[in-house]
Amino acid sequence: MTLVVCSDPQHPSRGTLTCGAKTYPCALGRGGVLTNKVEGDGATPAGTFVLRQLFYRTDRLILPQIKLKRRAIQKLDGWCDSPGDAHYNELVTMPYAASAEKLWRDDHVYDLIVVIGYNDRPVISGKGSAIFMHVATTDYAPTAGCVALSQLDLLAVLKDLPEHPTITIEK
Repeated sequence: MTLVVCSDPQHPSRGTLTCGAKTYPCALGRGGVLTNKVEGDGATPAGTFVLRQLFYRTDRLILPQIKLKRRAIQKLDGWCDSPGDAHYNELVTMPYAASAEKLWRDDHVYDLIVVIGYNDRPVISGKGSAIFMHVATTDYAPTAGCVALSQLDLLAVLKDLPEHPTITIEK
């Protein structure tokens, strides 16, 4: 099963995610969806990608049975977003010498993080990092390039995923 994300031409930072017969509203990058994404443009990358792994907050929720590989988020987990660093677009331990995004957050948007396999095999410096599917804010505010759904919708999608899921993101 492939998840399909389609952006809304009227509102490029909004869209829908279709999983099987179900469709859910989602937030996208503030830069819309681009085929030539670069670090810092705020865009969600267009293309078809493997969903690599789920990170989740064990102190905030109990996961349903899912087939996707999973790992509990640790308080010092981060994701390197510094193009010149050897660990660009990889999980790192905070504090980190180069720029990195904290995964353990006070808000709830990273309670569930699905790593989208964008720019990771191989990693190309400057092509974008930390592209995730995660929890949306209540108003579906634009992301920095991720796909965001309500927590309930994201949990429903996770339950329906096969063992090796993909996501197609379309303009």
